[in-house]
Amino acid sequence: MSAGRKWYLMRDEELLDLRLSDLPLRIRGTNLEGRIKRLYEELNARGIRFKPHVWLGEEWFSPDGVPGIAIPFYLAHPRLIQLERKQMFEVEGGTETECMRILRHEAGHALDTAYRLHFKRRWRELFGSFAHPYPDSYKPRPKSRNFVLHLGAWYAQAHPAEDFAETFAVWLSPRSRWRTRYRGWPALEKLEYVDELMEEIKGQPRRNRRRDKIEPLAEVRVTLREHYRRKRQQYAVERGAFYDRDLLRIFAENSNHASRPTAASFIRSIRREIREIVAEGTGVHQYTVDHVLKNMIERSKDLKLRLEGSKREARRALLVSLTVHVMNMLHTGYHRVPV
Repeated sequence: MSAGRKWYLMRDEELLDLRLSDLPLRIRGTNLEGRIKRLYEELNARGIRFKPHVWLGEEWFSPDGVPGIAIPFYLAHPRLIQLERKQMFEVEGGTETECMRILRHEAGHALDTAYRLHFKRRWRELFGSFAHPYPDSYKPRPKSRNFVLHLGAWYAQAHPAEDFAETFAVWLSPRSRWRTRYRGWPALEKLEYVDELMEEIKGQPRRNRRRDKIEPLAEVRVTLREHYRRKRQQYAVERGAFYDRDLLRIFAENSNHASRPTAASFIRSIRREIREIVAEGTGVHQYTVDHVLKNMIERSKDLKLRLEGSKREARRALLVSLTVHVMNMLHTGYHRVPV
């Protein structure tokens, strides 16, 4: 990047050719600075002296063995938030509410590392073994009351470490009223344990004092183009799905309907709207939902389907069908980047 050139004025195609390490970004002076301060204030209010250090990286994560938090680079500049939304359809942590939700979750990981909490016998009894291999995908049970609900897609069920981080985040959230919200749930025992555990470590110095930064942005040499290629691959649906029965029920394959809009064009016309609705309802990333929609569009073309009845009824039926396919995908194994 030439000296003095304003990278944030570049067109997308130019910007995508920049390496992440070339982006002159920092947390200071951005919305992130205030949100991190708010996290520290919430920890202070609970009597927790520990404050995780933060840095910009490629994605959200709290490294094993390092009690800190990497925050995705795109949150440090409006131009990159715009690019993230265009590439992935949504921005994880893009609003203050969602950013705080993720920061509290990551703070749970960092605090666990700082105080080596997962070595405690009671921690293992309630959450499971921290050393359990991290799965490539997980199969959530939406009706289970053994886990709190915080991030989307029943993320507490992904791994014992995520279960603890999610439980801590619910406990830390101001005005969460967790005792009332989870009354009668087995998950309440985990919340009460976290409450006792935080009282136990209140005012104590941390045991792990590392302050290094793992994979900071300055060391990430991949281009934005390669970064998004990898990210989209992570959220893609890897196995084939079967849509014919639903599509044939919603649309018509009879040549008598040749004057009506094609099913593919109709689905494309409401693609963004129903993608957002299903993603919000299931907690699955919009890119994954869109991948299912793309498969449905392609299959509609193969079957030469057309709109038969009213657009309103077809939209309603398609929304139900899409939700079912996404939920089935959850039950067979949902791939999500660990946070």
